[in-house]
Amino acid sequence: MTSTTDTRDITVRIVNGFVKDGEGGNPAGVVLDADALSEDDMQAIAQKVGMSETAFVSSSDVAGFRLDFFTPNRRIAHCGHATIAAFSYLAQLGRVEEGETSKMTVDGPRKIVIQGTESFMEQLAPSYSGPSEWETSDVALADVLTSVGLSEADLIDGVLPQLVNTGNSFIVLPLRDAETLANVVPDQDQIGVISEKLDLIGYYLFALGGEGTDATTRMFAPRYAIPEEAATGMAAGPLACFLHDTLGMQKTHFDIAQGDFMSPPSPSRISVDLDRDATGAITGLLAGGYGKSMRETTVTLD
Repeated sequence: MTSTTDTRDITVRIVNGFVKDGEGGNPAGVVLDADALSEDDMQAIAQKVGMSETAFVSSSDVAGFRLDFFTPNRRIAHCGHATIAAFSYLAQLGRVEEGETSKMTVDGPRKIVIQGTESFMEQLAPSYSGPSEWETSDVALADVLTSVGLSEADLIDGVLPQLVNTGNSFIVLPLRDAETLANVVPDQDQIGVISEKLDLIGYYLFALGGEGTDATTRMFAPRYAIPEEAATGMAAGPLACFLHDTLGMQKTHFDIAQGDFMSPPSPSRISVDLDRDATGAITGLLAGGYGKSMRETTVTLD
């Protein structure tokens, strides 16, 4: 970062998180050594970078690093692909070692595990709320389905959507097949209104299966200026919990595909490993994948 009298030039690395075989993934801005930046600075940089999220990495007295995340229009407590992007880039630079480290966020500390240049982030045990509980916020199941042009007939038979939180809140919608998922046309304004009422990041729609995966997904988050996202690690964790607890998939490792139905496609792969206690209840999880550094850009702050 260099300075002039009235402006500052901020170096931003664009790193794709959750790449598949070195391609695709979800691009995030990564700003290292961000200690001197104010919250207003970070928001202005994120807006100019224009990625769905930008991660600002600074020093921490209580964790390996402090990470602050901003979308183009607001701060967000956690971001999966930007976390993976940042720590993969730090590993490539030799600034973080193999093994366990941590990040401090506005929502507290989270464990990070580094394996080569692959990184995994800790999420919390899931909490759930169903459609009957949304009604206290003036949201009905029919409203949610209408906002993505669907009806209950388009869902997996007998399985209703749920709001799931492992650090961020998403509505997880179980669709009956990949064709239905591919043909979804979201009403971004309506999703934004519902997301505001329920304090959501957005919707995470999925169909079971896919190319070597447990589920194929799409994510819409207009409340955070994200019409559709190629990879969402903070949503893949809730989905893995939903697959385990609601659909009864009694295993601890899940592979999630995302980005395949975007235009243009940006295939992404997210791995989720659940931690369970002696009763089989989920106590937390790690979600992760690979990040690939793509290019560098400079943002000028006035």
